[in-house]
Amino acid sequence: MNQAAADIDLPGLALFKKGKVRNVYEVGEDLLVVATDRISAFDYVLPSLIPSKGAVLTQLSAFWFEYTSLIVENHVITADAAAFPAILQPHRAVLDKRSMLVRRTKVVPIECVVRGYLSGSGWKEYKKSGRVCGLKLPAGLVESDRLEEPIFTPSTKAEQGHDENISFKEMERNVGSALAKKIRKVSLELFQKASLHGLSKGIIIADTKFEFGLDGDTLILVDEIFTPDSSRFWPLASYEPGKSQPSLDKQFVRDYLETTGWDKQSDPPVLPPDIIAKTSAKYLEIFRLLTGKAAL
Repeated sequence: MNQAAADIDLPGLALFKKGKVRNVYEVGEDLLVVATDRISAFDYVLPSLIPSKGAVLTQLSAFWFEYTSLIVENHVITADAAAFPAILQPHRAVLDKRSMLVRRTKVVPIECVVRGYLSGSGWKEYKKSGRVCGLKLPAGLVESDRLEEPIFTPSTKAEQGHDENISFKEMERNVGSALAKKIRKVSLELFQKASLHGLSKGIIIADTKFEFGLDGDTLILVDEIFTPDSSRFWPLASYEPGKSQPSLDKQFVRDYLETTGWDKQSDPPVLPPDIIAKTSAKYLEIFRLLTGKAAL
């Protein structure tokens, strides 16, 4: 594993932001987004790295950005390291496959979640109230049930701590009614298009989240889309509502951590080698299934 995948240092470039998984650098008026092999869960960055993870996130996002480009503009300039500006070429070995040059936008401070199935925090909220983010759902649903229609369930975008589910009315108050409605419409269209592609490959996209930015008045899709970090992917062949589903995404790591006794308030445990290997294999497998490419 390339150690640079954990802590990337690019001398001569200004670090714009360091997230849980991505490092973002300034390149003139644009940004360079570098996906490391770090993995986070329950708002903590784990001490273990997942081989190939950063490359999967970048290359799968690049696939989806192109696939959905007729629905909404996105921030990608290029994900081809050979086409990066001259200032980045000395770092090409580190950047190859795991980075993309993107337009700088004014980020909309909302996590835009679309749910086609009842799982995760949506399932927990439904059990308590029969609602998800203020939306009343039919009675009698069980875990992992397919919803009659996908629902848009925004949340706050927290720099620290937990994102909090909010109602659409709260989102309208936060960002304005016109922008909120446009984001909801685009999010649902993106989910529908990707879901049909997923089903054709034997994969259920149970839910996902998007981030958007503004370039002037133009809505721009940013960050990552339909990756194992931002989505739940379930094998269609084994789908059975009424329980949690086997997954090809980060949920595998969350499920392992739930068995460790970790209190989620202290430093997280190191992942065992077999969990690291299985997680890496899941990320590579979902990339292969969704893109049809045998290798990164």
